[in-house]
Amino acid sequence: MNVNREKKETQVRELNALFRKHDSFYLLDFINLPVSKSVELRRQLRENSYSFKVIKNRLALRALKEDFPENLKDYFRGPTAIAFAFDKPVNLARLLKDFSAQHNVLIVKAGLLEGQFLAGERFKEIANLTSPEDLLAKIGFLMAFPLTKLLRTWQAPLNSLGRLLSQLKTKK
Repeated sequence: MNVNREKKETQVRELNALFRKHDSFYLLDFINLPVSKSVELRRQLRENSYSFKVIKNRLALRALKEDFPENLKDYFRGPTAIAFAFDKPVNLARLLKDFSAQHNVLIVKAGLLEGQFLAGERFKEIANLTSPEDLLAKIGFLMAFPLTKLLRTWQAPLNSLGRLLSQLKTKK
């Protein structure tokens, strides 16, 4: 009996460390997830530096920090797994969405996105966001576009003059 209690306390400490280390994670309902698909999902997550852990709800609730949103605790019911994001939580959301669409097995109950509560209904919005790199590229393009337009405007008379001089040269 004492060994079982120590094992549970160790699991609570491990979960607590995971919750402290990650400010983004998603709670998943995996009721229809066969073992083969679970192995495939874990492999995909590991390849992308994410982790996946099936948990006992009571132990997870004990491991949650006090500063977690209270409404997050309501989603620790039924079979629950947690996908943790070390970084790039939007990419994790995209990966989970794609996996779920392919195999029709996962349901996102709720989550924590950079410390903010995320209801399951809003998960698709997060999964459809563009990556920060894409946003920076768009901003860079939008900043450079007026300068490019100005440069072309300045070059137009010079190009016309160059063509005119070239035509005069060929006529002589």
